[in-house]
Amino acid sequence: MLEPAPRPAVEPPRTLIVGLLASVVAVAFEAVAVATAMPAAGRQLGHIALYAWTFTLFVIGMALSTVLSGRHCDRHGPIRALQAGLLLFGLGLLMAALAPSMYVLLVARFVQGFGGGAFNVALMVVVAGLFDAQRRASIMTAFSVCWVMPAFLAPPIAAWLTENLSWHWVFACMIPVVVATVVLSNGTLTSLRDRLRPDGSEDANPVPLWSAFVATGGVAAVQVAGQRLDLVAIPILVVGLACLAVSLPRLMAPGFFRVAPGIAATSWVRALQAGAFFAAEAFLPLSLVTIRELSLFKAGLMLTVGSIGWTTGSWLQARPWVGLRRDQLVQLGVLCTALGMGVVAAATARSWSVFLVGTGWTVAGFGMGLAVASTSLIVMSLSSPAQIGRNTSSLQVAEALGNSLFVGLAGAVFANLRLSHAPAGTFSWTFLLVVGVALAAVAASLRIGRVPH
Repeated sequence: MLEPAPRPAVEPPRTLIVGLLASVVAVAFEAVAVATAMPAAGRQLGHIALYAWTFTLFVIGMALSTVLSGRHCDRHGPIRALQAGLLLFGLGLLMAALAPSMYVLLVARFVQGFGGGAFNVALMVVVAGLFDAQRRASIMTAFSVCWVMPAFLAPPIAAWLTENLSWHWVFACMIPVVVATVVLSNGTLTSLRDRLRPDGSEDANPVPLWSAFVATGGVAAVQVAGQRLDLVAIPILVVGLACLAVSLPRLMAPGFFRVAPGIAATSWVRALQAGAFFAAEAFLPLSLVTIRELSLFKAGLMLTVGSIGWTTGSWLQARPWVGLRRDQLVQLGVLCTALGMGVVAAATARSWSVFLVGTGWTVAGFGMGLAVASTSLIVMSLSSPAQIGRNTSSLQVAEALGNSLFVGLAGAVFANLRLSHAPAGTFSWTFLLVVGVALAAVAASLRIGRVPH
């Protein structure tokens, strides 16, 4: 069979690029701002034992929609999935802005994650379809900058809104940005529908939809078991692990459990590194408010300081003069994340200076900046056109499941220790868990294999 002729290059309109960048800013703002505002939301709504679920349900929703979006993109193109993702994310923001109870907030976070997952996969397929290989690294840098840029503004804005109005406004303030994104990008996306339509070749082994539901159910079961720690928890844990064992081989690239070189090992790195980082991020502001009695504003500034490292790493990975291969950039990135979070854990346990906490978090963020964009580019370079949607969704499902699993496990550690240990001990054990996960990411990164810059 003859290969389809390559499509001619096209320069996407600036309105589309601006709209997509604005949407990334909106999602990133919520990711950072929610971590800053959740201590206040937890105090007002109660049910502090459910604290970690506000983060876990977000990524569970993301994992589900990532699979749906990946299949849709491979069969019908990314346009509808991207548009639907934006609308659902906006709906989730509105629900959270009006949430009268913790349970409504949990549902809202699930809807936000569902929309964000559909949008993220479709966005990567748009990038792969519109830009040549040389420009993808620059576009990924722009997305990374838009992801970390809100971290400089979101914590103080979230703290001010929470302390002067209400934490509900942390969600409401991004709704106009989502609306503007739809207005700026909708017409152009519709006009590019034919350009981004699949070429007719299909993945002969698409991801089965049931596997996404089984996998996310397994993650939820593991978290429930971890928070119970009683006899009932044992069968729940067994069921959860069985669900993951059955579903992950269908969701991930071939050789996932063997950590096979290439996409499988890259997916492991993304799951472990991102899971460790965002689990730590979920509890970092709470630890600073609880142990060091910092204000929400000052605790949120710690996330801002860490974003300096992420921005620097993201910028560095796209420089052509960097003498490292893509796989080496990933290895350096995960090592920095592990070292940085080790400093955070030690500073928490020993009551060292807040400056050391900030330094460690900056180094951890630098590692994320190096590795996140590089893992996406590795998957793009190793994927055939017929499997770009599947492989991109597999990478993002790995990240989402890693986030939900390790945030959930960190939440289980926190929920079980907080009543019997001093706050410093509770948080230091929580951070030590994520350091171990980051070290596992270092080991997985050595399995990727040689990938050119």
